[in-house]
Amino acid sequence: MMRIGIVSEHASPLAWLGGADAGGQNVYVGQIARYLAGRGHHVDVFTRRDGADLPQQVRCADGVRVIHVPAGPAADVRKEDLLPYMDEFSQFLSDFCDSSVRYDILHANFFMSALAASAVRRSHGIPYVVTFHALGRVRRVHQGAADEFPNERLEIEDAVVAEADRIIAECPQDMADLIELYDADRSRLTMIPCGFDPDEFWPLDRTVARQQLGWDSTEPILLQLGRMVPRKGVETVIRSLAWLRDKHQLRCKLVIVGGESREPDGQMTPEIGRLQAICRDLDLLSQVSFIGSRGRSELRTLYSAADIFVTTPWYEPFGITPLEAMACGLPVVGSAVGGIKMTVAEGETGYLIPPRDHQALADRLAMLIVQPHLRQTLGANGRRRVQRLFTWDRVGAAIERLYLEVINVKPASWTAAPQHAAPLVAS
Repeated sequence: MMRIGIVSEHASPLAWLGGADAGGQNVYVGQIARYLAGRGHHVDVFTRRDGADLPQQVRCADGVRVIHVPAGPAADVRKEDLLPYMDEFSQFLSDFCDSSVRYDILHANFFMSALAASAVRRSHGIPYVVTFHALGRVRRVHQGAADEFPNERLEIEDAVVAEADRIIAECPQDMADLIELYDADRSRLTMIPCGFDPDEFWPLDRTVARQQLGWDSTEPILLQLGRMVPRKGVETVIRSLAWLRDKHQLRCKLVIVGGESREPDGQMTPEIGRLQAICRDLDLLSQVSFIGSRGRSELRTLYSAADIFVTTPWYEPFGITPLEAMACGLPVVGSAVGGIKMTVAEGETGYLIPPRDHQALADRLAMLIVQPHLRQTLGANGRRRVQRLFTWDRVGAAIERLYLEVINVKPASWTAAPQHAAPLVAS
C-alpha cells in the first residue's frame, strides 16, 4: 500500500463543474484518487478551502479523503490570483506531513500545486510527479495580453520541469511543448492520457433521452459542453451556425452546457453574456440554447440526446469531454489542437478542423447533418476507440505503475534539485 498525497490547489474533486475554474482537472483528480483508493492505497487530496462552511476534512464514500487547506480567504479566488497564498498552502502541507501522514509520493496538479510539492520534497525528501494540465508559455501564445497569470508562473514551471521526479504529459503535443518550450529531460517524461468511466458514460436511446429532456424529436442538435471561457472557442461554434444557415441552407439547434450556475446567468458567467450578444447580432437566439451547468449524473442523457458533439478550443492540453461524448456514441468535430488530435481519429470517429475556423466547422457539420448513417458509423467507431484506449482504469493503472517506479528510486536522488534549477518561490 502506498500513501499518496494528490495536490490540486484550485480544482477540487468535490466542485460543481462548468465554471471558469472547474473542469477537466477536477475530474482527473477525482477519478485518479478513486482508482488508487480502490486499489487499496491511502489517498488524500489537498485542495484550497474556498468556502467558509467547508470542513477541514471530508471522507468520501470511495475511500478518498479530501483535505481543505486554509490558504487565503475561505472564498472563491480566481486561479490567476492564487499565487500569493501558496506559501501558506505549502506550509500547511509540510506541517500535515509532520503531524499526520508521511506520504510515499505526492502528485501535483497544475504549476502552483507543484510549487507546494517541491517545498515538501526539499523539506521532507518526498518525491513528486506533476501533471501540469496547462502550460504558461502555451497559454501566452494563444491568449497574449489576455493571460492574467503573473510572470512568475513561467519561472516556477521552468524550475518544476527541472526538478520533478517525473512529469506526466497528457498527449503528444503536451510532450513536444515540454521538450521544446521547457527543455524537459525526455527520460523524466511519461505520456499518460486522461480517460472516461464506462460505468458513467454509455449510449442511451436517443429518442428516450430527448423525451427526458423535452427536446424536439427530429431537429438536428449539436452539443457543446465545458468551461465557459473564451479560449474554449464556443464563439466559433455559434458563428458556424450562421454559415450553415447562409451558405448551406441548413438549420440546427446548438445546446451549450456550462457556467457558474445551473440557470444561465450572463452576470455570474460573463462569457455567457458575451456569447448571447453574438447570437443576437447573428439572429441566432432561436437556434442556441444556453442551459447552464449540469451535474455529472445528467451528462450521459445530454450526450445521448445530441446528434453531434462539437469542441473547438483555441488550445487544449487534453480535453475529457470528447471522450465522454464518444463513449455515448457521438461523432465529434473538434479543433486540431492538443489532446483532441490524439483522441479524435480523423474520418474514423469524427473530424478535426483548424481552431477559430467557423467556415471549416460548418462544412463538416453540414456533411454530418445530412448523412445520419455517417453519424452512426463515426459514433460507433468512437465508442470502440475510447473503450479500448481511454478508460480511467487504464489511466489509473499507468499512474500507479509510475508512482511505484518513482518511489523505488534511491532516496539520495531526491535530496536536492539539479544545479541548474531555478529556486521555487511563491512571490
